[in-house]
Amino acid sequence: MKKMNLKMATLAVATAVFFIACKDDVILPTANPNAYNVSVNGNVVTVKNLPADTIVAIGATGPYGAGKFTYFNVATNQIVVNADTSNNNWDLAFGGTTIKVNCGTSGPGNGGAFVYTGTFDAFTQVPTDSTFRTDNAASYAITKGSGKGWYNYDGPNNIVSAIPGRVLVIRTATGKYAKVEILHYYKGNVTPSTTASDSIKAFDSRYYSFRYTYQANGSTTF
Repeated sequence: MKKMNLKMATLAVATAVFFIACKDDVILPTANPNAYNVSVNGNVVTVKNLPADTIVAIGATGPYGAGKFTYFNVATNQIVVNADTSNNNWDLAFGGTTIKVNCGTSGPGNGGAFVYTGTFDAFTQVPTDSTFRTDNAASYAITKGSGKGWYNYDGPNNIVSAIPGRVLVIRTATGKYAKVEILHYYKGNVTPSTTASDSIKAFDSRYYSFRYTYQANGSTTF
């Protein structure tokens, strides 16, 4: 009985860790600049294994991260090592399942975003009547919550998975446009099996793989 209660408690804490946004007043990135990979194929950039407040230990209350975001610039295809919430040199910030945009309460940029339902390749034009949402304290332009934005959360099995056919349409900090598709949330682009241990599910999580197209000329056509 104790073993079962411990497992249930661990799962409950892990669930909370996945869904609690990293503190907005934490401004330093956690990421090792050498821990991720970027490849370019035509106008599509693919990023693999971007660390996003990865789990650093499992304590008495369960798994926990460092409580920090990783900042990314879509124009340079790079993590911005010295980024913080007060400057304009980043576009997206990743922490757990939360993705911030450089706008509103998250930063001084001219950013914004909305979630489009449809395929990445089929999204070729930002509609003229689009409404770009901005970050507002605990409410983010890229909606949080299972099934509401880019991911689903399988509570019984403690698994986060990207939803196929969801495109993040981004207005960058400088007012340009990008479309982003989240591909994976786990290290090596491999989602743990439902039978994997809770520690594997925790330590392999918070490694984003995604692809995007950025229009440096300000065009809304992709």
